[in-house]
Amino acid sequence: MNFPNLRQQILLLLCLMPATLSGCASFDVGPHENSDKIAATSGFHKDYLSAGTFELLTYSRITSPGSPVTVYIEGDGSSWLSRHRLSPDPTPHNPIALKLAALDQGANIVYLARPCQYVLKEGKGQSCLPLHWSTGRFAEEIIAAMDAACTDIKKAAGASELHLVGYSGGGAIAVLLAARRDDIASIRTVAGNLDHAEVNRFHGVSPLTESLNPIDVSRATSAVPQLHFVGDDDTIVPPEIAHHFLDRQNPGVCGKIIHLPQATHTRGWEAAWPELLRVPMPCMRQNN
Repeated sequence: MNFPNLRQQILLLLCLMPATLSGCASFDVGPHENSDKIAATSGFHKDYLSAGTFELLTYSRITSPGSPVTVYIEGDGSSWLSRHRLSPDPTPHNPIALKLAALDQGANIVYLARPCQYVLKEGKGQSCLPLHWSTGRFAEEIIAAMDAACTDIKKAAGASELHLVGYSGGGAIAVLLAARRDDIASIRTVAGNLDHAEVNRFHGVSPLTESLNPIDVSRATSAVPQLHFVGDDDTIVPPEIAHHFLDRQNPGVCGKIIHLPQATHTRGWEAAWPELLRVPMPCMRQNN
């Protein structure tokens, strides 16, 4: 007779406990399956976009072709296993941007993963190098790929404008994209890394030497309506980073910072997101 090993015994005991029944089905589910489940539950269609030399995962729900599209850009994902050990795969285990996108009831919603996320396991990451999720995570080729993807998303939806929502490092990409495009109707960042040089100095880690820095293009985005949501208990990207970013913009900036009490870098955003989406956007035209 074969007896279950210790791990199997623990799993069996957990699944026999009523309080944990809801978690049994997802126990041991990987990040790819988890994201597919979140997307499917929210009525998203899964696809891959060729952008530059990269294949980018997208989940989309387009119900009003021709209307503006809101694009959610994922954070840095699982870039590092520890302070000094780079991850072999940056696919996020906790896809916060996807979870926020799933809560958005807007007509046209698209989730856009970062280069090299979700694709290595599928054999679609031939162009991916470790620098693409480390020192070069905001490199020119990365931003160019995300820029090309946004153009494809806009064209496929027949839209004339895009709204960008970026979580953490996705906030950096949203700003860098807005600085080079003329079709961005608004920017929302959530715990956004708007000055990676200062953030890395704060943590005492090596700079992102091959990356563009959003604070360097802060003035170029001054006229774009923008909201920056910061967590008062965020120790990864302190709230001061967003304030420094807006301080660098031109007078009469169309930006505003919203503090979320008790929110950390990863916690508190999902529960608050439906309400945060209702915060009026500064300088926003009435038809947006």
